[in-house]
Amino acid sequence: MARGLSPNTEGFAGAVLAEIDWAQPWFAPWRELGEATAQRALQQQSVAEALNERTYTAKREASAGSGDIASAASVNTTRAGLALGDAKANPVERTVGTSNEQIKEVTFVPQSALPEGQAYEDFIFKTAQVPTRDGLHDFFNGLCWHRFPLAKRRLNQLQAAEIEAQGVRDTRGPVRDALTLFDENVVLMHAPDEVWAALQARDWLRLFVDLRAQWQQVHLVLFGHALLEKLVMPYKSITAHVYRVDSEVNPHDEAWLDAWLVQDLQSAKLATKPYEPLPVLGVPGWWSANAERAYYEDANVFRPKRDVVAKPSTQSAK
Repeated sequence: MARGLSPNTEGFAGAVLAEIDWAQPWFAPWRELGEATAQRALQQQSVAEALNERTYTAKREASAGSGDIASAASVNTTRAGLALGDAKANPVERTVGTSNEQIKEVTFVPQSALPEGQAYEDFIFKTAQVPTRDGLHDFFNGLCWHRFPLAKRRLNQLQAAEIEAQGVRDTRGPVRDALTLFDENVVLMHAPDEVWAALQARDWLRLFVDLRAQWQQVHLVLFGHALLEKLVMPYKSITAHVYRVDSEVNPHDEAWLDAWLVQDLQSAKLATKPYEPLPVLGVPGWWSANAERAYYEDANVFRPKRDVVAKPSTQSAK
């Protein structure tokens, strides 16, 4: 639970933010960014306003650090121009040809700002505004926009390109499906080859028991905001989609990681759904019960890899 909070949140859909236990190991990397933002959302009773305030605060801190009076004035001007729901904040619509570098950041607006019939991803791409509901799901989505802005923009750019090419259909198609999985449920993993091979094989006892010591060399980043939402009320079977980070990337340098994702996230690769399943509460040290081997012998959660059986040919023999 967020600490030191006593605002009256009766009737506020985002009151559930007070239930986040930032002391949990999976939330530790998010705590510095997230805890204060959650407190602000509870006090202001608006997730969108709290996320925008985080942007303004970061700009003020950057300006104060530079000692540039002109920059500080620019921050105040920007804050006024980016007031929640201000249509002047983003006067020019983006197109597929607009580069990420031309859009410095997004702002967060109420869900009601999304026009009826317009795709969510398309609206974000064209306006640089993120429709935001009061609740865990959109709160974690907003945090991810703050922590990995380049990767989030890249995902949105790819979604917009698919929408422009294919339109909005009943089925998303392989690329949009993979993009949605990434955005909602991905864990980024930087790991030794031996660990990765065991994960690919779904050899859970080897992965978590025999190779347990090697997890000291594994670095995980929970990227998916739906995954983070589920972990507020953790249960054993929560399963993430793992995306491997190149061994040359320093996963502790998040600016590097963010920039690497922009280059690595390509439609052709994503169409192959390059993910491996990981029951996240199996991560050593994340859940007290997983100290015992028997924890990983639960085949309802730690399922063996199924053999792919080739379908018989329907073509007549010549």
